[in-house]
Amino acid sequence: MKLRIGLVAAAGLITLLIVYLAETRNGYFDSKVYYGAIQYWFRGDGGMVYDWLRPGTPYGFTYPPFAGLVMLPMAFLPFGAVVVLAVVGTVLTTALLTWWFVAPLIRRKGWTVWFAYALAVCLAIAFEPVRETITFGQVNTLLLTLVAGDLLLGLSRGRKWAGVGIGLATAIKLTPGIFIVYLLVTRRWRAAATASGTAAAATLVGAAIFPDESREFWTSALWDTNRVGVLSFLSNQSERGFLARLPIPQVEAKVWLVCVLVTLAFWAWRVAKARDDIMGGLALTGVVGCLISPVTWIHHCVWLLPAIVVCVSSVQKGPRYLGIAAYLVMTSRLTWLWEKRPRPPLELIGGNLYVWFSLALLIWTPVLMASPRSAGAVSFEVNELSPVFRRRTPRDMGKPGSTH
Repeated sequence: MKLRIGLVAAAGLITLLIVYLAETRNGYFDSKVYYGAIQYWFRGDGGMVYDWLRPGTPYGFTYPPFAGLVMLPMAFLPFGAVVVLAVVGTVLTTALLTWWFVAPLIRRKGWTVWFAYALAVCLAIAFEPVRETITFGQVNTLLLTLVAGDLLLGLSRGRKWAGVGIGLATAIKLTPGIFIVYLLVTRRWRAAATASGTAAAATLVGAAIFPDESREFWTSALWDTNRVGVLSFLSNQSERGFLARLPIPQVEAKVWLVCVLVTLAFWAWRVAKARDDIMGGLALTGVVGCLISPVTWIHHCVWLLPAIVVCVSSVQKGPRYLGIAAYLVMTSRLTWLWEKRPRPPLELIGGNLYVWFSLALLIWTPVLMASPRSAGAVSFEVNELSPVFRRRTPRDMGKPGSTH
């Protein structure tokens, strides 16, 4: 017991040190942008939220007006309180996500629950996208929690409210809308309608309260990529960021469109074949969202966590090694070696490590795949997060050890 407590304490201290070092670099930059924009909007001279840019930078508020409505308390809180709430919210949602993702594995392995869970939370917080979310003051784990809770607690249990979380996340930040596409591809019509209706209703609430801001967002701010940063910046680990760092400016947009279509087609094929694997669908859809988005900063890559957990939990060595390698590389800051000192041709690999691992996760993350071998038979490729399920066939009847 003492040894385990000591190991957890050591892991906690190391995690705190890692987060502190990240904070010295990032200084809650994004929270400062949100805070300045909301203060200007609600307590300034009546200007629109999209008019405000952080002094000395091109960065401004990039979310729909509904997100601004959700962030309204920032107009009345001191910045220090906003930072505390953001940090606490990210840590708590990360802890909740960790429990949802790893609790089945812990129980199945028979590990001591408090010890394994505490170490898993430390590993999750140390993961670079999560610690960047904390130290930038971002909302990524909050959105992931809305979506994951919707799928794992709502959709998988047949709840009527399934889709509400995805809809709210989409109304706050458009990128979770890929999960509405997931619901459509897997023929969850009711949940897709609920998610779409929720997103539309929340968006209309924002439009009714802030009509001018809504018009500005949908006609201008949404399409102005300069508001979020330079596409070729190393932290943009999407397919568009990868292409923007190549010397192909004349054809970059067209190549990106082809890459997006191919990536989406492959993803749709995988999730459609694994329709009943909700955790697998969450994992693959989180990965594809990072790949096809025009801008996927490293802190956005918290959406890769489900796929990494699924791979690490796999009964197959290949995916397990992939998950471990992805976690270690994405926690190491190795890709930042190419930020200011390009070293071609290794830069093609090192400067796009998140992209390469995202593609590998999209291809090799194990999911429950229905593959009937005979009439009435159903068998699945499984990982440790998924129950082993194999329906008996007539051929199995009478065999010693056959189970339901």
